[in-house]
This record gives sequence, C-alpha cells and structure tokens, in this order.
Amino acid sequence: MENQNIVLITGMSGAGKTTCMGILEDMGYHCIDNFPVQLIENLGKIIRKKNKELDERYSNLALATTAQDYPKFLQYFESLDLKVTVVFLDAQDQCLLLRYKFTRRHHPMIQSGKATTLEEAIEYERDLFEELNDRAILHIDTTKLGQGELKSILMEKLSMDKQPALSISFVSFGFKHGVPLDADFIFDVRFLPNPYYIKELKSLTGDDAPVYDYVMGFEETKECIRNIKSLLDFAFVQYKNQNKNHIMVGIGCTGGHHRSVSITNWLYAHYKDQYHCYKSHRDKKVG
Repeated sequence: MENQNIVLITGMSGAGKTTCMGILEDMGYHCIDNFPVQLIENLGKIIRKKNKELDERYSNLALATTAQDYPKFLQYFESLDLKVTVVFLDAQDQCLLLRYKFTRRHHPMIQSGKATTLEEAIEYERDLFEELNDRAILHIDTTKLGQGELKSILMEKLSMDKQPALSISFVSFGFKHGVPLDADFIFDVRFLPNPYYIKELKSLTGDDAPVYDYVMGFEETKECIRNIKSLLDFAFVQYKNQNKNHIMVGIGCTGGHHRSVSITNWLYAHYKDQYHCYKSHRDKKVG
C-alpha cells in the first residue's frame, strides 16, 4: 500500500482550504471538499477494492474538512490502516476577519449557531482546534502567503512523484477556422511551403510521412523550428519556476491539415520526455 496517499486539509475557516484544494487538484489529487462525515463509511466502500487495497482512482485522495468533522475522518482512515497526512492551515485572527469581511461569506460557526459575530466565531473555532492541530504533520500560516508561495510549499511537501508538474498541450489549427482562445502561445507557420498545392499530398495530412517529410525538408522550416524551440525552452523554464501548471501552444496554418500538424508533431516528440505533453489536431478533419 505504498502508493496510497490520503491528505486531510483542515484548519481555520478563511485560512485557505479552498485554495489549497484547488492546488492539490492541479497536482493530480482526487479532491473532495466538505464531504458529509455521516457518509464516511460509504466513501470507504467506494475507494477500497474487495482486497482492501485502495482503488487506483483514489490512490491520492485529498479531503477538506471542518474542525468538528476532522477527528472523525482521521480516526476512520487510520482504522483502515491508511497513511494519513494532515495539513493544518492557519492565519492571524485579524487576517481572517479581513478575509471574511472582504468576501462577505458566512462563517460556518455563525451558520451553525455556535457564534453570533465573526470575532466569536474565530475564537470558538480556534478553541476547537487547540488540541486537534497537534496531530497535523504540516502546519502552514497563510497570513502573508500568496497563492504561488502556498503552491510551492504544497508541491514540495505533497508532490506525488518526481515528474515535472508543468504540462504542455501542443495544438495544431487552421486560421480559417479561428484561433484557439485559450492558447498561451500562437505560432503562425503559413509562410512555409504548402503541401496543399502538391497533388499527391493534398489529401494527406501532417500525420502522414510524405507530408511530414515534405514540410520538414525545407531550410526555412528548420530555421522556424529553431526559433520556436529557443523561445519555448526559455519560457517553459520560467513558467515552471513560477509553478504554472499548464501551457497551451498553438501552431496554425491556413487549413490546419498539413504544416501546422507537422510542426506540432515535431514539437510534441521533442518535449514529451521533458514535460507532461499532450497533442491534438483541432482542424485536421475539418473540410
């Protein structure tokens, strides 16, 4: 059961549990926020197989829970002989007050009738955690932490493997069908020689060797790739240092069949062993 990883996210309301869950989800965890503790045995049946091994889909599970429910979750998972990592998020009282006043959200202790003011709610919740947070393996004070700094801490302490966190999607497209709106980079390769005008290549695509070899055989194509690669090499390192999760690189030609597909295939093959890479050809089958 070495690959099992249960993370309980708890702590003061307003200290960043929702933000923390979003970061863990980007890291590959299966995240469940505010799961009813009354259904915890049902959850146990879902995540475990008949041989009591954890289902691979839930081998890295993160749950955010309140002060009231946290002990019950911890006790249940430990009774299943599962390794549990407890992350306790905290912040100074004044910071919690300002965050709630800024967002205008209702504090759970007020909603549950345990307090009538924010000050009372924070004090009551802190009393609940006075003994509980001693079980936390990772204490994080978010008072002066930005989201990027919080992400760096979580990635350092809770990363599931040694693979790079940055993932990259290479997408080919045709300009006549529109530019991908979610692309971080757009490279226009319409200046390259076009296989469309070669009779025997017109009906093929950049996934076919004759087209790929034709496109890649020109010196201007090689110069184009050298320049694209130089920029991407630099940008990917900078984005990785800033803990960016995903980058989309769009490669466009006129129709999205030949040149863009060929260049996209080359870039994917070049970077796939360095990063988590994906590729798609948006308009390859579009007429």
